[in-house]
Amino acid sequence: MAEEYQYTLYTYFRSSCSARVRIAARIKGIRLEYKYIHLVKGEQNAAEYTSLNPSESVPTLVVTNTKSGQEVAKIRQSIAILEYFEESRPELPRLLPPPENSASRAKVRELVDIVSCDIQPVTNLRVLTFVKPLNVEAKVWQQHFMTLGFRAYEQLAKEYSGKYSVGDQLTLADCALAPAVDGALRFGVDVESDCPHVWKVWENLKAVEAFKKGRWDNQPDTPADLRTRE
Repeated sequence: MAEEYQYTLYTYFRSSCSARVRIAARIKGIRLEYKYIHLVKGEQNAAEYTSLNPSESVPTLVVTNTKSGQEVAKIRQSIAILEYFEESRPELPRLLPPPENSASRAKVRELVDIVSCDIQPVTNLRVLTFVKPLNVEAKVWQQHFMTLGFRAYEQLAKEYSGKYSVGDQLTLADCALAPAVDGALRFGVDVESDCPHVWKVWENLKAVEAFKKGRWDNQPDTPADLRTRE
């Protein structure tokens, strides 16, 4: 089945939303073809891209049937992409508990929502660009909102986590969490001291190959001086 479809992901190495998709695809064994959108250079605002994604953001996933050449799906939000992977490829490793376990599925989804609704939107590039004229230091802004979000995640992780965010199986929550922690550390958030359960999960995730391969510092469009050196 994998050979019947081409998955093209519009991505940027620093985008935590793109990283969620890259990591999930690695876990599932879905091969992605990458097209790079440089957010700092404003390539997401170009007419060619906005006609594809009116939100002027990444990621965007385009799925094409390789036999017919027809477009199967075009998805412009990371969480929708993750759920598409779950629903369209049920034979691959699952990142949500089975449908009959609705309570566990809800746990995963609420952790995903903390990252995707409470942390990421208020700390992304276009928000920082907008508040810059207000003389708010970007680092202070990032630390404030990230800390609030991670403290909420921490309270739930105390109850839910095992080796990973929800028990001992990788889930969509982990795909969302790991890039968020990377971003928080970049701006000096003390995740280790302030959120020990989150830190434990993140340390475990760093050892998983899919997270290493999907991480911001290991992408073809990562500048050479920022890439992982092994």
